[in-house]
Amino acid sequence: MSQVFRITPKRVKRSNGQVLTPDMAITVTTRVHTTTPFYNGAVEIKEQYMRIYGFDYKKACCSVNDFEFEKLD
Repeated sequence: MSQVFRITPKRVKRSNGQVLTPDMAITVTTRVHTTTPFYNGAVEIKEQYMRIYGFDYKKACCSVNDFEFEKLD
């Protein structure tokens, strides 16, 4: 079973040449049933941000505290 989450950055974050803004919202489907999309080191989130925005989540030193998320299903 998978879960679908809507993830939105809380504020503008600039770090290591990467810029994350609140309008960079994504929808992520996790591979397993979980209550948080950050359960496995945010693998799905990293992949989505790189694919859609070219934003490197790891290089920007992002954490769960930089985002708000809501369960969609």
